[in-house]
Amino acid sequence: MKRIGWADVGPLFRDGMSVMFGGFLGTGTPAGIVQAMCDADLHQLTLIGNDSGLPVPGVSPLIAERRVSRLIASHIGTNPATGKQMMAGELDVELSPQGTLIERIRCGGSGLGGFLTPTGVGTVVEEGKTRMTVGGRDYLLELPLRADIAIIKAKRADRLGNLVYDRAARNFNPLVAMAADVVLVEADEIVETGEIDPDLVMTPGVLVDYVVLARSN
Repeated sequence: MKRIGWADVGPLFRDGMSVMFGGFLGTGTPAGIVQAMCDADLHQLTLIGNDSGLPVPGVSPLIAERRVSRLIASHIGTNPATGKQMMAGELDVELSPQGTLIERIRCGGSGLGGFLTPTGVGTVVEEGKTRMTVGGRDYLLELPLRADIAIIKAKRADRLGNLVYDRAARNFNPLVAMAADVVLVEADEIVETGEIDPDLVMTPGVLVDYVVLARSN
């Protein structure tokens, strides 16, 4: 793991990247990294995460500034800008049921080829997917998701990159950290190695590439 400063965050990104993010309606999404991405003047990004946030927190600035060409999420209803861009044909949105989405991410992080689920059979979710019958029941084959880079928010990190999250802000961050080629963490606090009880570590440092200290600190 390498600790970096805010000047080093922007250069980690490039136009056209796939970016996986943690968070639920902005809780657990690294706001500082999102702002740094906006400042880097990125375009044609693919975002993968639970939702597109509210009009203020979460990844919404990237949507509002039209940095995103494709979004894979479980819902978009809390961010009007997302719906407007989708209806105007300016943003490609793939909606995936929440449980299905996070399982696709888990599969991507675990090296699995996909999984079978009954969720979505006979609905628009089935379009373009393979239906299989197992034991007399129909399932859809859902494929894994991975990204070029994952951006996550942690309450505390140590010098090796071991992470602890803040209660519900943990949400999808641990699984997102497993499913990307590069993992970038915004941490509220960085402590010395050994200061975090191993039993409290939720994401091991072996998964983390870069940590930046949150600006408020």
